[in-house]
Amino acid sequence: MKIKAIVHPAEEGGYWTEVPALPGCITEGETMEEVIDNLKDAIEGWLEVANSRSGIAASAQVVEIAV
Repeated sequence: MKIKAIVHPAEEGGYWTEVPALPGCITEGETMEEVIDNLKDAIEGWLEVANSRSGIAASAQVVEIAV
């Protein structure tokens, strides 16, 4: 899956980033490499929480697709 994020320079140094498609999904890091690693964790965590709150019926199926 590819998803767009916006990386901003932080006033105190380093970076912070947000994912417009996932409201509230933000993270930070001292280096670009660190912020990207943290971003992957933040997106995975956001999606896990969203999936656990979806109230999927017992008769439904969950499938994963790559886009």
